[in-house]
Amino acid sequence: MAWFVLVVSGMLEAVWASALSASQGFKKIRPTIVFVVAMVVSMLGLSWAMTSIPTGTAYAVWVGIGATLTVVWAMVTRQESASVAKIVLLVLLVGSVVGLKAVS
Repeated sequence: MAWFVLVVSGMLEAVWASALSASQGFKKIRPTIVFVVAMVVSMLGLSWAMTSIPTGTAYAVWVGIGATLTVVWAMVTRQESASVAKIVLLVLLVGSVVGLKAVS
């Protein structure tokens, strides 16, 4: 269950990072609200998962999921260009996250 919560929390990290950008410095209310709610829930989930998953592993997995999904979302919405190099690096990042789960 802790791993499931950690993965969902990592996904919410991507949500709050994207909402933070969309809030344009907290000038837009809806993205600001999404940012605050997603951040709080993401942090609570990370905190809870860390009660049974080692801190370093949990944090690395959380950041890896959040960073990967944030970049993928930026590429899908054309806020960031896609390239073969970026995709290869994202695959390596995901592989590292899976590897951390495998050895934990």
